[in-house]
Amino acid sequence: MHPAQHQLAALTDALQQLRGDTLAVAAFSRLAQNQTVLLAALPPQFATVLQQLLDRLESAALFCEESCSFSQKDLLDSLQQWLDHAQHQLGKGDTA
Repeated sequence: MHPAQHQLAALTDALQQLRGDTLAVAAFSRLAQNQTVLLAALPPQFATVLQQLLDRLESAALFCEESCSFSQKDLLDSLQQWLDHAQHQLGKGDTA
């Protein structure tokens, strides 16, 4: 498995842990930001979008979901979409 694929798999597992409340938002955010091989293997806009999602997720974690303009469920769904797009992008590189 390519190191970027390995980091993507680790991030996917961490998202599942976050959904299951077995991983804190701050820990997920640190893990995501440290996936440097993955981020380097993707177009630059992936890092920008990921950082925006993480910023919103951290903001949402500071407040009750009702009092925050960001829905944590929606943010987790957006992170899943980011992971899906990243997987697709990495797959395109494998076939080239």
